[in-house]
Amino acid sequence: MNAPKVKKETKNKIQVEFERTPFWERMKAKLINLYTVKRVVWYLFRFLLLLGISYVILFPFFSKISSSFMAPEDFVDVTVRLIPKHPTLDTYKAIIVDNDYLLALLNTFILSLVCALLQTFVCCIIGYGFAKFKFKGNSLLFLCVIFTMVVPHTTLQLSLFMKFRYFDILGIVNLLGGGLIDAINLTDGTTSINFINTNWPLYIMSLTGLAYKNGLYIFLLRQFYRGIPDELEESAYLDGSGVFRTFFSIIIPLSVTMLITVFMFSFCWQWTDNFYTNLFYTTAGDKLLPDIIKVPKSLDVNYAGQSLYTAAITNTCGILIMAPLIVLYLFGQRYIVQGIERSGITG
Repeated sequence: MNAPKVKKETKNKIQVEFERTPFWERMKAKLINLYTVKRVVWYLFRFLLLLGISYVILFPFFSKISSSFMAPEDFVDVTVRLIPKHPTLDTYKAIIVDNDYLLALLNTFILSLVCALLQTFVCCIIGYGFAKFKFKGNSLLFLCVIFTMVVPHTTLQLSLFMKFRYFDILGIVNLLGGGLIDAINLTDGTTSINFINTNWPLYIMSLTGLAYKNGLYIFLLRQFYRGIPDELEESAYLDGSGVFRTFFSIIIPLSVTMLITVFMFSFCWQWTDNFYTNLFYTTAGDKLLPDIIKVPKSLDVNYAGQSLYTAAITNTCGILIMAPLIVLYLFGQRYIVQGIERSGITG
């Protein structure tokens, strides 16, 4: 049976009687009920839970940032916790001047930028090929790409070092003779080129799609391109457009967000990389950001709070290394979220 309908006159009468009720009586009727109590308890529990999680996650960052502004005497003062009594910028000044922070920043920026551009372009082409072209061995080759994400980098450490220490692809150096080596001036031998302590190993690996995390970038772009309708390409082919023209005039504009995401991933991971930079830079070469992590000569750490002060200096070096990435993330976080959503691997 249908429920009886409430007449409009009855509704108006109930509303008028409720409005004539004293204010506190109306508030009591609205707020003091089981439904409202459940909502308040749930919101309060969720707020306290998020507050506790945020404290656990953010407290180490706050403590490191606070200690970077402390003077040496603050580290031996038991009353100082997070707020320094003698705030100073001496630690930052010493790291920037004594550790050549600006030079290391420039060299790291150039290295990360070139590697990120090469990796984005190469992975874009490879991912598009895997997604849109059917050929024999497609699945096997893509399995090799996934395999590069699984194999630990330390497994390839020795082979990579030897390959770039005695670099000679297909015997080209031997074929052309020692004149090429003398012209490049990269080695003291006569049968190979020594790329150690240069940026070339990282550039070559980025250009060939074998650099750090390239397997992940190829996978992301492949998933994205698989979501693009084939009808767009077929329409372009019917209009007389070739494969490359279709790729650069149609596919690339559609994938700008994804390309920005891959570029930012590549830039940030190259920026903070220690494995390959320590592997290919042994004794000399350009000064990079990992080289600034040391105690500046102008700071005196020989006192009672030496260990705490030294740790604060190291943390300050880390803050200076991460600061450009934080700025980059603030400008590009929207593209990262959109790129991950459109890659089809969420959820």
